[in-house]
Amino acid sequence: MHETRIQRHGMRFSATILASGLLLAGICGIANSQGKNGVAASNGYLASGPPLEAGFHELYELRFADARVHFTSWESAQPADPLGPAAEAASYLFEEFYAQGVLTSEFFLDDKRLLGGIPGTPDERLGSAFHAAIARAEKLGQARLDRDSRDAAGLLVMTMSNGMMADYSSLIEKRQVATLHLLGQSEGFANRLLAVDSGAGDAYVALGVSNYILACLPAYKRFFLRLGGVHGDKSVGMHQLEQAVARGKYLQPYAELLLALTSLREKQPQRAQALLAHLAAEFPQNPLFGRELAKLGALKGPR
Repeated sequence: MHETRIQRHGMRFSATILASGLLLAGICGIANSQGKNGVAASNGYLASGPPLEAGFHELYELRFADARVHFTSWESAQPADPLGPAAEAASYLFEEFYAQGVLTSEFFLDDKRLLGGIPGTPDERLGSAFHAAIARAEKLGQARLDRDSRDAAGLLVMTMSNGMMADYSSLIEKRQVATLHLLGQSEGFANRLLAVDSGAGDAYVALGVSNYILACLPAYKRFFLRLGGVHGDKSVGMHQLEQAVARGKYLQPYAELLLALTSLREKQPQRAQALLAHLAAEFPQNPLFGRELAKLGALKGPR
């Protein structure tokens, strides 16, 4: 596999919470969720059925145990489908991140926290279960790629699994070297997926985040990266996130949340409000979106 730009330059980049494999709750882009044009997103990569879709919805409503009931049911019914254990892994990671306050404006707008990881102590039980589910997902995903290196399902799951591992390594374990390798792997799988299917919107999450975060690094780091031919670009990164929102399948809601948070960083509160309002309407039992909307209202003050 060709090295990615991050692997080539060994950059100390720990903000991989945003990296697409994460996928974390990012993989919970529900198969029937509405896109910006009101058209239901298609489910084009892997087999899909009611247990899996129901699990995705429960997860995005923050009902983690209920989500895992559906995911494990799907794994039993479809043992060759790598998305089952990948979704289960995301449920453990998202539960940890929710407990630690990740994916909030306070975390995302604070460079010290975004680049330094969680301040609290992680849940060892969740961590152990997460690693076990990731191992199953990668074994199944790699098996598909061993049979066909252009298998879109395998590429998608390997993108997500490496991204989630990068997130855990960076934000939970704070292991920078491992994070860089895993993030590079996720980016590489994302590029391979786009080469197979240019309409694979989920791949744009990893690419968009890399572009945006590279451009947010301190000036001295950006200087040395430019010497090595690496250029982050905020506008390109946000455009790639827009592509994920418009064209994504499993990662669409996650991309929408990331776009809302990057919009806040770019002083675009109205855009962030519209994105969060859409998520809150789609997932009314998830208090995260409602709280973020309330914060925006407080910032604006009384009318």
